[in-house]
Amino acid sequence: MNIAKDHKVNEQIRVRQIRLIGGEGEQVGIIDTRDAMNMAREAGMDLVMVSPQAVPPVCRLLDYGRFRYEQQQNERENRKRARGQEVKAIKFRVKIDGHDFNTKTGHVRRFLEEGHKVKVTIMFRGRERTHPELGERILVRVAETLADIGVPESNPSMMGMDMNMIMTPRVAPTPKKEREDDGEMAAPAPSGAAAAPAEAAAQPEAQAPKADAPAEASTPA
Repeated sequence: MNIAKDHKVNEQIRVRQIRLIGGEGEQVGIIDTRDAMNMAREAGMDLVMVSPQAVPPVCRLLDYGRFRYEQQQNERENRKRARGQEVKAIKFRVKIDGHDFNTKTGHVRRFLEEGHKVKVTIMFRGRERTHPELGERILVRVAETLADIGVPESNPSMMGMDMNMIMTPRVAPTPKKEREDDGEMAAPAPSGAAAAPAEAAAQPEAQAPKADAPAEASTPA
């Protein structure tokens, strides 16, 4: 059950009766608030109002300090995930020099390594807009430079005075060492029984038994 951040706890609950939910989520029913407070004390827990708009209000027995800690941890994780899903933006000029290109491409690489998508934008000025192929050429160069870490989601597209391309992180390949280990496991060393035929085959043919030679003709007496 979701519990709002702003809720009444223990002595802050001033109504005469409540609908109580136990510490294990079981339905206790409608009881006097005073009795619910006694139950909370005996269980070493807190009485927390979770649904003030209900008639009567719904309260629950729980460890409020632990609940607040877990809620804060969840909020922190949610913010972290939200930041991880940000789309970063890097802008290039049509007439960008080599040094600036390398610097900005390095920024794109860092964002991709951190797991972000990156919107790469080419900004056109004046008559530059009549030559969109110049911007597309830069975007293709960016994609080729970062091919090891990211891939374009789609082809470059014009929007107003800008040309955009979204780069998304590439799925990391299996480390080389793991592939080598798998190969070693898949190819066991030959056993002694398998090696024996090879040794036998290596014996020189001279040791094989010779065919019987024809008998010599007897000398007449």
